[in-house]
Amino acid sequence: MPCIRLVNVTKQFSKGARAVDGLNLTIEDGDFVSLLGPSGCGKTTTLRMIAGLEMPTEGDIYFDDKCVFSAEKGINVSPDKRGVGFLFQNYALWPHMTVRQNIAFGLENMKWEKTKIESRVREICGIMRIAEYVDRYPAELSGGQQQRVAIARTLAPNPRALLMDEPLSNLDAKLRNDMRAELKRLHMTTGATFVYVTHDQSEAMTLSSKICLMKTGVLQQYCPPLELYGEPCNMFCADFMGNPAMNFVECTGTPQADGGIELKAASFDVVFHPAEGDLKGAGRITAFEGGRCVLGIRPEMVKIVDEGGIEGKVISSLPTGMDTVLALDTRGITLSAVAFGRIDYTMDSMVRFQFEGDYAVLFDKDSTERFALGSLEIL
Repeated sequence: MPCIRLVNVTKQFSKGARAVDGLNLTIEDGDFVSLLGPSGCGKTTTLRMIAGLEMPTEGDIYFDDKCVFSAEKGINVSPDKRGVGFLFQNYALWPHMTVRQNIAFGLENMKWEKTKIESRVREICGIMRIAEYVDRYPAELSGGQQQRVAIARTLAPNPRALLMDEPLSNLDAKLRNDMRAELKRLHMTTGATFVYVTHDQSEAMTLSSKICLMKTGVLQQYCPPLELYGEPCNMFCADFMGNPAMNFVECTGTPQADGGIELKAASFDVVFHPAEGDLKGAGRITAFEGGRCVLGIRPEMVKIVDEGGIEGKVISSLPTGMDTVLALDTRGITLSAVAFGRIDYTMDSMVRFQFEGDYAVLFDKDSTERFALGSLEIL
């Protein structure tokens, strides 16, 4: 399987808009990389440029050490010679062909021997758990079964990498969850390189070995999912990842002698203790006028307690059975909180909460960049 490298890749359309702007990205052999971001951020354009279906305006694309595209050198290897499989949002199955015929169709066009085709169809149907459906037509299959057939057809020629453009978006919620598990199992079974486009952050979190988060054509952060969730490099990344979203509280900060930072918000005061090895915040905060910063608090850090802490009014309580998502008002600041367990809260009731955990994030208010991770102590 190839290592895919994009070097300073830019795609500019005729009206001057840049769908992708100076993208540098390395997808290692065997990675499951999700291209994530809001609509119009350039993720599908990036995928199509890797596949050879879209031609970059600038930059180079390499599969291992082989250049498959270079604007400067005039190299552009055609899609059929890049050895990748592309799975579209719609399944694009031939309605007049059986499952067996759909999977074999591409192999026949590639002039495979008949015995090899039969063997490969049996093998891939076993991997995708669709062996019992080989004589059925697409109209006789459920959405999830059709998606498995589409994946099997794409994998049948042993592509060097599998490129997928929101392949689960047409499925209902339960089927989507089932297919996520199937895709993760398939990635582990085949060891193939997967590049996956989605706008669903939970899908990217659960499937990926790495996430490439994009905004308006620009790469924001590229790292493993839990690192992106726990160590966002800026407020966009922090806000995009997580449901419920991260709480943002505007503060003024004053560095303390012990390395902590006293933060004053509209309704509470806390001391931010930078994590060990991440003390840059204490020194840098003085560079901002009045120590202006934004404190990021994940909802699971807001813990309901019996006494002490900060008082808040319940303005929303949404129980799911496994947990309850709360919106708490504390003197004009609204915080999202998560209470685990089968519990509900009465609207307008008063509760007390405190902050637990060492993954609070401090951002520069002006640049929105992160400059410290740490824990909180209520004053």
